[in-house]
Amino acid sequence: MTPHDRWLLRTENTTYAVRIAGEGRWAELVAWGPHGVETGPSPFDPPHRTHFITRADAAPAEYVPYGLRPFTGADLVAQRPGRERGTWWTFDSATQDGDRALRLDFTDEELGLRAALHYETVPGTDVILRWTELSCTGDEELRLERIDSAAVNIPVTDGARLTYLTGQWSQEFRRTQLELTRGRFEMASTQGVPGHAYAPWLAVQDAAEPAEGNTPTYGIALEWSGNWHLTADAEPGGAVRVRAGRVPHEGAVRLAPGATLTTPRLACAFSPEGLDGLARVWHRYERRLSGERMNRTRKVLYNSWEATGFDVDAGSQLELAEIAAGMGAELFVVDDGWFTGRHDETGGLGDWYPDPANFPDGFDHFIDRIRATGMDFGLWVEPESISPNSALHAEHPEWVYRIDGRPATLVREQLLLDLGREDVQDFVIATFDRLLGDHAVSYLKWDMNRPPTERGRPGGGPVEEQDLDAAHVAGYLRVLDHLRTRHPHVTVEGCAGGGGRIEHATLARTDVVWPSDNTAPLDRLAIQYGYLHAHAPHTMSSWVTDSPGVFDPRPRSLAFRFVTAMAGVLGIGADIRTWSAEQRAEAARWVSRYKEMRDLIHHGEVRLLGTPADATCGVQYEEEGGARIAVTAWNTGRLDGAPLVPGRAARLRLRGLDPAARYTDQHTKTVHSGAHLLHYGLPFAWTAQYDAELVVLVKQ
Repeated sequence: MTPHDRWLLRTENTTYAVRIAGEGRWAELVAWGPHGVETGPSPFDPPHRTHFITRADAAPAEYVPYGLRPFTGADLVAQRPGRERGTWWTFDSATQDGDRALRLDFTDEELGLRAALHYETVPGTDVILRWTELSCTGDEELRLERIDSAAVNIPVTDGARLTYLTGQWSQEFRRTQLELTRGRFEMASTQGVPGHAYAPWLAVQDAAEPAEGNTPTYGIALEWSGNWHLTADAEPGGAVRVRAGRVPHEGAVRLAPGATLTTPRLACAFSPEGLDGLARVWHRYERRLSGERMNRTRKVLYNSWEATGFDVDAGSQLELAEIAAGMGAELFVVDDGWFTGRHDETGGLGDWYPDPANFPDGFDHFIDRIRATGMDFGLWVEPESISPNSALHAEHPEWVYRIDGRPATLVREQLLLDLGREDVQDFVIATFDRLLGDHAVSYLKWDMNRPPTERGRPGGGPVEEQDLDAAHVAGYLRVLDHLRTRHPHVTVEGCAGGGGRIEHATLARTDVVWPSDNTAPLDRLAIQYGYLHAHAPHTMSSWVTDSPGVFDPRPRSLAFRFVTAMAGVLGIGADIRTWSAEQRAEAARWVSRYKEMRDLIHHGEVRLLGTPADATCGVQYEEEGGARIAVTAWNTGRLDGAPLVPGRAARLRLRGLDPAARYTDQHTKTVHSGAHLLHYGLPFAWTAQYDAELVVLVKQ
């Protein structure tokens, strides 16, 4: 092999080319983009000279350690305890499986380290997975201060446009953009979950090009349920280099002789069709992550939380169930408050037994009555949390994260179990097996309403040898994997105070996730707009409620709320006992329409039409083959003066249609040409009462 050899990885529509450079000291990117992009000079050709930095610092390196890259940001920082930091490895060998997978091995015999860079394409998608294995080959342990998964290099002309998802509790997934000309951008979470403030997801474009249209767009997403960071550097020479990885709680990880550490996988995606096209790449990938569960019907649920809160009793729940079933709901979920000692936030967590006082005729009798309405039955659980006055805490206080001699911080009046402990995992698994084995429960909503604060494990060995964040993630995934294997019929919803734990490891093991606790219509529309840039509609649980706006309090119709929730997986969470007969009948009509279209919404190709900042915006779903098109549309702004002043209908231009075909509106029977819909768009004569619509177009 020579330094000029290269390897090609091919996805459905893209090529990723890698070579060894630097006299065999690192791997670097040659080209990444549509098939054929590898033919011609690389956009990353190195400068002839570098001043005050090394060649590795200027290189489009795929993964390079501190030592070789001391100035512009290394992906790995390793040392022997008491020695200087730094790794100076050289290329050892390559193993390739056609154009589908690649492994590049580097060794530093002096340090006692072997690094394997892994690449794997995902069939049927334009996603390449990357991760790194680090093995201690010497007689002394290694201390790993930084353990990124991979680095991604992107050529730009005069700065990059970064698109990322930001927010806070009740305002997650807000699409945010900035232009990075020089310098560093970083986001992270140390909350034990990805968090509400930032998602471990980033899209990068050349800032000289528009965000949409035929703009090459690169994306990354980290598959990790714990602490993480992501860094983007606009480097000298016209490139942006993005690094991402997990963040150890203890600041470093010890790697014992003979041990191997595997980093989280970093999913790397490309689309030549802007941010909207990149979203479709992610959607296809997440449909593949769902596996056979992708074909499972995601049922219309009713959740009782916003109706009853902690005041759960059989009578009120059955009253709600009768009404929900009459509107077409297929699943009834009892939220917080069903278990012993749970009258408010101060008690009950950990004691997962139905409260006999709430179900005087027995819990199974209650479930039977729910199921007699024709609906399945589900429960809310928060298995990682524990109330200080619970029986579980009295029996096992050592199971809680804590630091000896330090006060415990209560968040939402609760503490957090150390799910990294095997005995805690076994308890949670046994709890699930009992609930799902003893009762006819077919749906679990797994919530987590607090981050770890005093994150310690007394008696767990020297602190510097612990890796509590990784252990918690491993425990969480072990429990989810058990659920999937032992109870395959159960639908699992992921939640962490809303959208605090949504990433690919969770999405691969759940059926749906809860993007936010905020269900107010205009607030939720903005949350879902950002969410759909990164994640697929079949994963997005959304409810119709009566909640007023938190950030945008303008009133919206019941239709607006239904069309918003129908853009993903429809649920209802309002106190439907207070709804009028007319409202219930309208709800039943929307539920019926949704059931006719949900396969298209969950499996179709998505195009985001405008933004919630526009007066009219929507989401377009196209069935494979293009036979049917569904459009969810909303009026979010001012009207045009009608009816006091004559005005024209608002229009929403569709995309990706056959201009020569004709499309019939299934409801109005109006016929549109594809050219008309592409050029002028669908008309909507909005009024104060008519502010949302679902349109279904059938191709002739």
